[in-house]
Amino acid sequence: MEKALIALAAALAVGLPAIATAWAQSRIGAAGAGTLAEKPELTGTIIILVAIPETMVILGFVVAAMILMMF
Repeated sequence: MEKALIALAAALAVGLPAIATAWAQSRIGAAGAGTLAEKPELTGTIIILVAIPETMVILGFVVAAMILMMF
């Protein structure tokens, strides 16, 4: 039972940030598409803004790896 709870904790550590990232990127992507239609010179800024939420998933993966390595 203990291993199941550890696996669940690791899954939640990756899954919840992934859902939050997907939601954030959908909002940023829609706004970015509208912005690029009006001001194409902001392409670099929009790419950076879309990439920033990905760090949540990467950090969630690191936490999950740490959880699994502890036991």
